[in-house]
Amino acid sequence: MPAVHRRVRLFSTFFHIFALAACGRGAASGNAAGASAFKVALLTPGPISDHAWNAGAYQGLLRIRDSVGAHISHIQVKTPADFEENFRAYGAQGYNLVFGHGFEFQDAASRVGPEYPNTIYITTSGNRSGPNVAPMIFGFEEPSYLAGIIAGTLSRSRVVGVIGGTDLPPVKSSFLAFTAGVHAIDPHVTVLTSYIGNWDDASAGKEQALAQIQRGADFIFQNADAAGLGIFQAAKESKGVYVFGANSDQSSVAPGVVIASVVIDLPHAFLTVARQVKARTFKPGILYLGTGSDVTKLVINPALKSLITPALQARLDATRQAILDGRLHPPRIEFVDSTSAH
Repeated sequence: MPAVHRRVRLFSTFFHIFALAACGRGAASGNAAGASAFKVALLTPGPISDHAWNAGAYQGLLRIRDSVGAHISHIQVKTPADFEENFRAYGAQGYNLVFGHGFEFQDAASRVGPEYPNTIYITTSGNRSGPNVAPMIFGFEEPSYLAGIIAGTLSRSRVVGVIGGTDLPPVKSSFLAFTAGVHAIDPHVTVLTSYIGNWDDASAGKEQALAQIQRGADFIFQNADAAGLGIFQAAKESKGVYVFGANSDQSSVAPGVVIASVVIDLPHAFLTVARQVKARTFKPGILYLGTGSDVTKLVINPALKSLITPALQARLDATRQAILDGRLHPPRIEFVDSTSAH
């Protein structure tokens, strides 16, 4: 999810449409797309092989294809020029629904949306909405708070770490909630914070993790997509260090070190929106999906379940219920944008 926000002069939309037709770069299709087909596209800022944020979104696209018979297309994009160019191309091709997967897509969606009123543009995170533009905000803070309770309870060194790809507001918000969970157990635990600067460099992720481990961190909460694979490797090479998976259940990626994963059920969220758009019942606005909708959750790694004592499990269950009942609200960063239309 690289966060780059710049206005750029775009290439011709029709040239891009021709390019898509000619080489089909990055595309994955379902049934042949006729004029009346329900068409859904996904733009991801990173590779769908990351076992995390982008992989979950692509699984959501496949579920839409399989569940509602949609024609689908996917492109990995890297710059704001790509964001806007491809949003325009899909709108011009008559796509019904286009997902821009990340907070950084909202500028492009806000600019392009009014030009293609028959296409619904969804950004995963963000705060800007319009007649055909809406962000999906995931209650990532809720399971992140629970992860903090685990780290605060089990840390022997009383030092834990958080590592992000870049300091996007949703990432910072989840770190805030994790830290609150840690300090709910012990306010004296030290929480180290660092950002890699990108979402793809596993070597840099490993370096950041090793630096925190050298400072005593024995639990690391990461949200770094493909760069997070390096964090897992650092934990494997260190004794007694555990890492939290993010966005998808990453237990199978590093079963010996992933204590639990803060999961967003992106396929469920994507399919819910797609069904509404296809049925023409979708209502634009800020879409909040959290623990109550079963879209976000904390998933314990079965291979390390023995580390979760009965007392800790009881604490986790009670805290989750308090969140569901509205008695506990983990802290989060509110994204206020006066340009949003609700």
